[in-house]
Amino acid sequence: MVEKRIDELINIINEADYNYHTLDNPTITDQEYDKYLRELFDLEEAYPNLVRSDSPTQHAGGEIIDEFKKVKHQIPMMSLSDVFSESEIEQFDERIKKEKVNPKYVCELKIDGLSVSLLYENGELVRAATRGDGIVGEDITHNVKTIKSIPLKLKEKVDIEVRGEIFMNKKTLEEINKKRIANNEPPLQNCRNAAAGSIRQLDSKVAAERKLDSFIYHLPNPLDYNIHTHSEALEYMKHLGLKTNPNNKLVNNISEVLTFIEDKGEVRKDLAYDIDGIVIKVNNIDDQQKLGFTAKYPKWATAYKFPAEEVLTKLTDIIFTVGRTGQITPNAVLEPVIVAGSTVKRATLHNEDYVKAKDLKIGDIVSIRKAGDVIPEVVEAKKERRTGLEKEFVMIDECPMCSSKLVKKDGQVDYFCINPDCPARKIEGLIHFSSRNAMNIDGLGERIVEDFFNFGFIKKISDIYKLENHRGDLITLEGYGNKSVANLLDAIDESKKNSLEKFIFGLGILHVGEKTAKILASNYKTLDNLMKASIDELVTIDDIGEIIAKSIINYFGNNDNIDEINRLKEIGLNMDYLGAEITYNDNFKDKSFVLTGTLETLTRDEAKEIIENNGGKTVGSVSKKTSVVIVGKDPGSKYDKALELGIEIWSEDEFKEKI
Repeated sequence: MVEKRIDELINIINEADYNYHTLDNPTITDQEYDKYLRELFDLEEAYPNLVRSDSPTQHAGGEIIDEFKKVKHQIPMMSLSDVFSESEIEQFDERIKKEKVNPKYVCELKIDGLSVSLLYENGELVRAATRGDGIVGEDITHNVKTIKSIPLKLKEKVDIEVRGEIFMNKKTLEEINKKRIANNEPPLQNCRNAAAGSIRQLDSKVAAERKLDSFIYHLPNPLDYNIHTHSEALEYMKHLGLKTNPNNKLVNNISEVLTFIEDKGEVRKDLAYDIDGIVIKVNNIDDQQKLGFTAKYPKWATAYKFPAEEVLTKLTDIIFTVGRTGQITPNAVLEPVIVAGSTVKRATLHNEDYVKAKDLKIGDIVSIRKAGDVIPEVVEAKKERRTGLEKEFVMIDECPMCSSKLVKKDGQVDYFCINPDCPARKIEGLIHFSSRNAMNIDGLGERIVEDFFNFGFIKKISDIYKLENHRGDLITLEGYGNKSVANLLDAIDESKKNSLEKFIFGLGILHVGEKTAKILASNYKTLDNLMKASIDELVTIDDIGEIIAKSIINYFGNNDNIDEINRLKEIGLNMDYLGAEITYNDNFKDKSFVLTGTLETLTRDEAKEIIENNGGKTVGSVSKKTSVVIVGKDPGSKYDKALELGIEIWSEDEFKEKI
């Protein structure tokens, strides 16, 4: 009778644990749960010979070990390669397709925790181990048994090894730290460290108190179970009673992968646990086997790492650069560090006032982030880490390139080199003209422009279009050959066909950015028309104020600039506007738009161009300032946020009707 009641209680409590911790769907009240558990404890204490290995009382901890034993993984626990940008994700996809694989992918949240291997024999948990070096890990079974989302007994009597992640929820960390602070103990640093530290306790009662959780995400030998896709493996493990992440998603192509990443990046702060990226896996197991492994990583999977919000590095120096307008900019030289997916070695410090306001010193440990996820920005100096060996910042008073005396106009914060023949100004102007958003001359990057300037091949813009005359010399340069030189010359020739706005932007007129250049080109249609414009005429155009108008008049009033433009005309550069006219449609004018989901008849770039040509602008995220959200197929969290904020929503058909 007692044994039967113990069996009943174990079944009731295990089922309740599964519903609560795995399905997030509690089926009994806390009071009922505590009552059943108390009864089970009492019966097991009275009849210790009836204690079952899968009893929920075994989750409570109590085992103390002397040391962590080493265990060898039957199948190595390999780590994943990391990617940090959209282009690297696309390269991953291209490498797979080169192997004649047309993949579907499973996207998974990359939980910021501790990897674990669980070994079940006849459906019962017999061993849990850390990754270790991938070949040998440590036996952590006594602590893993305290995690209620990890079943001690599966729903089938199967021999199986599964792998996943042990983690701590944010709320759990918060509760633990409140108690630690009240007891004058130092708070645990973060969820990941807290989980790892809990698992490495010799006393399993400590781990039990930490209320750890888990997600299972990998079956290392699916074909042994006649499973041929990763998505089926996830379903099978879930069927066995293991906890899998409900956010896992099977997608059809790399475009949908990117949408998944974008959507989950927006909601990651709202999750109950920390994630630091998205794992991307080829779904088909036969394709996985075909793709194989490197010495360290599977070729069929990778992990996209979310950009770090802020990282620390050392400010090793402050150097000065000269822009195309002569503006002098102090720049931070940093110990290389990855920020938002790219290695950062330099960051602009804008001007003297900026450096002084932040009290930056050479040798400081500084925090870095990407402003708008694009431009590296020095946030602050960590003054508490100063050693006394740091050097004070001193603003220069001479141009670092031509030694001309710098000028600072009244009421301005910037210093300028006003020498028109300063080589740095010329180099920066040439780099700008060739850049992607200007004339987009592929192969004529910063280093190449600087080399060609120093070799004497190009001193002004028109010289770029005469590089054909130096073909023989270029081929002899290190790193160049017939093919690379031919490609560069072809790109230069192709740039002659660019629309007028590209050319105007490339000229580097003070205060004339990419958007302004397009407005000017759309309004005046030809460069000759723009060159004849007056200030009074220019300021009547939307978004063209007096400062921009004066800058345009000053630029075209300079005879050297006119001579150079005439040379470029003779060479054959297009001076006409070839783009769509900006119409300032009232449905779009001065409004900000967010695109979400997949548009069926337009690419995102095409939709953005339409919005801009009608006087609007596109932004990346939804906020109270967003005017309209345009929704395609399978929209993400941006759609939900638009509904929450009451922002106007257009379907793709409505968007096209508004044009």
